[in-house]
Parts: sequence; C-alpha cells; structure tokens
Amino acid sequence: MFTKPDIPIFGLVFVDTILCICGINIMSRTTTRLVLTIICVLFLVSAKAQSQLEDVVNDIRSNKITDLTKYYDNVVPITMNNAQSTYSRSQAEMVLKDFFTKNPPIDLSITNSGTPNPTSKFAIGDLSTSNGKYNIYILLKTKDNTNYLLQEIRLNKE
Repeated sequence: MFTKPDIPIFGLVFVDTILCICGINIMSRTTTRLVLTIICVLFLVSAKAQSQLEDVVNDIRSNKITDLTKYYDNVVPITMNNAQSTYSRSQAEMVLKDFFTKNPPIDLSITNSGTPNPTSKFAIGDLSTSNGKYNIYILLKTKDNTNYLLQEIRLNKE
C-alpha cells in the first residue's frame, strides 16, 4: 500500500503514462494531467471511505464489537428499538458490547448503502441474531475528509 506522500506521485506518474500512451500534445497535457490527478485523488479518498464502512459492517457481522471503537467519534448516538441515547466513546462500547453479547449476529446483509453528501456514508441492512431480526442503520461522517467516524447506529427489532 502506498503511504500518503506516494499517492500524489503515483497519480502523476500514472496520469503522465496514460497521456503519453494516448499521444496527447504537451499543451493540453498539463490541463489534462491536472484533471486526471484530481479524479485519481477523489477516487482514492472515496475508496478509503468505502473500505471504512465495509470494515464497520464486517466487524458487526463477525461480532468484533471492540474493533468498532477506532471508528467512534467523541459521542455516539445509538438507537435501540426506537429509543435514542447519546453515549461517550467508552459508554458506546459497553452498550454495543452488551447488545451483541445478548444478540450474537448470525448474518448481516446490507440492502442499501450510499453517499448522501461528500462527508458521509451510510449502510442499511438486516441483522439476524440468535434472538431475532433487527433493521440496522449505520452512518459514518468525516470531519477531516480522510477518516470517517461512526456518527450513528440504529438497531430496531422487526
């Protein structure tokens, strides 16, 4: 995997190689290079955000609830059966750990996911547990355009 300083360099080399292969002249190459570099950077940021959402989903799916803590913001709103509360990082860990200890996941299937705006990602799905089925909603948001944090999780019994 590339380190952060390598990503722009890799992007420029990649873009320059594509431009040379296509035989684009030097005057338009500069503008085209800039546009393609921006597209590459946006793609890499988007891919990272998507992988963070997938990590959260996979942690829940495999009942690795303690691994979720790296995605907690300072406060985490959690809704369980339509009762919403806001918890600190440590409280959220205990609440979710308690829920998933009592309701071990059997399966989690994502039915919808997306990006409502450039700073957030969400996933909606069906969580099957040993004690029944739940609708799940996961919302991640970024404050620094690189790391997405868990902003909300909803678990409502069907």
